[in-house]
Amino acid sequence: MEIKKAAMAGTLESSDAQVTVEPGGEGIELSLQSSVMNQYGRQIKETVLETLERLDVKSGRVTVVDKGALDCTLKARVECAVFRSCDESQANIPWGGAIR
Repeated sequence: MEIKKAAMAGTLESSDAQVTVEPGGEGIELSLQSSVMNQYGRQIKETVLETLERLDVKSGRVTVVDKGALDCTLKARVECAVFRSCDESQANIPWGGAIR
């Protein structure tokens, strides 16, 4: 998938994450802020990059502001932001396909 426009998903509430995606140059440019960076920063980065890879996103700027979200929440927020940026309708979302 190609990130066509800026899009956001999530909130800044406790146990959630706000993910913003924007078109960018070559590769993925990830900016990460987290209230639990020292404990889980590596895992958060890995989860975000893995989700982008599954969605076949090759380039773009991704900003994550994490407030202690679980991995499943991070995946959902990244997926939602990417789908919104591509103008995918509910009918075109590959449920059970690219998403794992």
